[in-house]
Amino acid sequence: MVQYQPAQLDASFAALSDVTRRGILEQLGRGDASISDLASTFDMTLTGMKKHVGVLEQAGLVATQKIGRVRTCRLGPRQLEQETAWLERYRQLWAARFDALDEVVEELKQKEKAHGRKKRE
Repeated sequence: MVQYQPAQLDASFAALSDVTRRGILEQLGRGDASISDLASTFDMTLTGMKKHVGVLEQAGLVATQKIGRVRTCRLGPRQLEQETAWLERYRQLWAARFDALDEVVEELKQKEKAHGRKKRE
């Protein structure tokens, strides 16, 4: 069983809650990029991009390396196992609830169908 670390989950979900940061991860999934490249891709200032990358780096989702004046970003070492397990637990819960709801709806349809036939006879 996965042991959840609330601080790590909080940092990951906070980082993933922003559309720009999700876009950065998508971009880095295609290859490494400098802060400048990311900033121009997202039409953002360097300062703004550094803040977004910092949040992702704090969550372990992005790693950066500075060589000379260029800071290059790449996907971080974390693979989101804890986050995936947490989400899966709730996906299963909701799937079970929807399955139960489907059964209730089907029962109601069958009862309605049976009552409809009796009235016509």
